[in-house]
Amino acid sequence: MPSLRRRPPAPTLILTVLVVASGLVGCAKVPDAGTFTVLNSATDSHEHSEQQKFFDRCAKPLGVRVRQTSVPADQVAAKALRMASSHSLTDILELDGSELPQFADTGGLVPLKDAGVDVTGMSEGAVSMGSFRGTPYGIARSVNSLALIYNADLLREAGVEPPTTWDELKTAAKKLTRGRTFGMAFSATPDADGVYQFLPFFWSGGGDETRLDDGRGAPALQLWKDLVTSKSASSAVVTWNQQDVNDQFIAGRAAMMINGPWQVPVLGARKDLAWEVAPVPVPEAGRPPVPPIGGTVMALPRTGDSGRQRTAAKIINCLNEQRNQVDWGESVYNVPTRTAAAAAYKAQNPKLGAFADQVATARSRTGRAGAHWPVVSDALAGAFQSVLTGRSTPENALKQAQSRATAGK
Repeated sequence: MPSLRRRPPAPTLILTVLVVASGLVGCAKVPDAGTFTVLNSATDSHEHSEQQKFFDRCAKPLGVRVRQTSVPADQVAAKALRMASSHSLTDILELDGSELPQFADTGGLVPLKDAGVDVTGMSEGAVSMGSFRGTPYGIARSVNSLALIYNADLLREAGVEPPTTWDELKTAAKKLTRGRTFGMAFSATPDADGVYQFLPFFWSGGGDETRLDDGRGAPALQLWKDLVTSKSASSAVVTWNQQDVNDQFIAGRAAMMINGPWQVPVLGARKDLAWEVAPVPVPEAGRPPVPPIGGTVMALPRTGDSGRQRTAAKIINCLNEQRNQVDWGESVYNVPTRTAAAAAYKAQNPKLGAFADQVATARSRTGRAGAHWPVVSDALAGAFQSVLTGRSTPENALKQAQSRATAGK
């Protein structure tokens, strides 16, 4: 599951703590030479144990061990700051891709190339997610995105094909809306969940997060507004997070939804639910969808010990070998980032093919906005909330969003 509700710490605070810490590495406690440490958000027991299996697989040939420190996703950044201030940063830091620019901007991370981490063969979006100002600092071994998940039985009964364009989506959603069942469901909460779900429409329509007021993002806002106004989607979408959306779908109160592969375990457990996955609809036929790419990246904090960094880099390289990426992707229902591994994953998991296909055109949230992304995200959230609640038009909402984003720089 993507870590979408995190609030990255203020860049100034990160800069102060990490730069001071990196300048005082000589004061740090000497680490155990045979144990390498990782800070991550694998608090779920299944994910934690799966992570350890892969760490052990890659560490054993090097004659070392790996110990994980796992905290809730929204606490990783704060924990890293505390460890930096006490000169006890882990050898590997795994954090949400949207947070990486704020850390890289401080100089507290080692460029992957300098450490010997190989990113060749990775999808463009995955490399971008782990990069800051064109330099890769973090590597994602698997990623998630969004797709249209639909109830195949309900579509068949209504004589509806999975929509591929926005017009088809509106028509299908209207036809599928019956009784207590809405045709379409999505999250429009004023936070990272809602923004993540809005981006496939915003970007596929040509929206630019660095120029919110250029008019190109307005049609995406209008699409969401039309779905709610026509009652093809519930007005409650402004309060539904992504889990709420999935709950509505499972309960039969939504025939289609936008959601990610992290919902697959729950969906797969419902033997009475015939669900399928299709690409997110686009403005016009023939255009590729441009969804966001999400997930975590592994980075190397600048601890001052080049020898340990080289060994940590070898562990990361091993984790990102094709076989390990495919195996890991299947264990967490995410798509491998190596192009060849993604193809193998799709062949082995055809039901999730739409997720694998979309990784090729998916974009990083921070690719253009960089460390400024949190401010842009808040501005976008305010825009679709004001439109869906009838307080503004799409054009005016995005003009206000641009002013808000500019003021937040």
